[in-house]
Amino acid sequence: MAAEVGRRLAPAGIVLVCGGRGGVLEAAARGAAEAGGIVIGIVPSDSVGDANPHCTHVVATGIGHARNLAVVASGEVVVAIGGEWGTLSEIGFARRLGREVIALHSWQARGAGTMAEAPGVTAVDSAAEAADAALACLSR
Repeated sequence: MAAEVGRRLAPAGIVLVCGGRGGVLEAAARGAAEAGGIVIGIVPSDSVGDANPHCTHVVATGIGHARNLAVVASGEVVVAIGGEWGTLSEIGFARRLGREVIALHSWQARGAGTMAEAPGVTAVDSAAEAADAALACLSR
């Protein structure tokens, strides 16, 4: 799914910003790079060599998981795919910064009062829906 999202966004000229390492991050980077896109990997270590080979540009932060804030602050919309605690923190940071979040088989937020419907978080079921929703956010 992540590779397909990357492949679908790259032809639209979208620069993919990700955490730069393996797993879902690498799959999204691979998809975007294979489609001719630019991929910026923001890695938690102080070594650019820690990035996956599909990143066309790498930022080595040396700040560990705190780099999640730099990842989401560098984009205009966030696509969360699956995920563990780091993904949840990125969703929280993204919403705090006013970034829309597209959640593809990811965390489902809900709260009380004004947060009851998880404003700004759109759940989708496919890579095509995720890419289309991200592009729609960018066109607003």
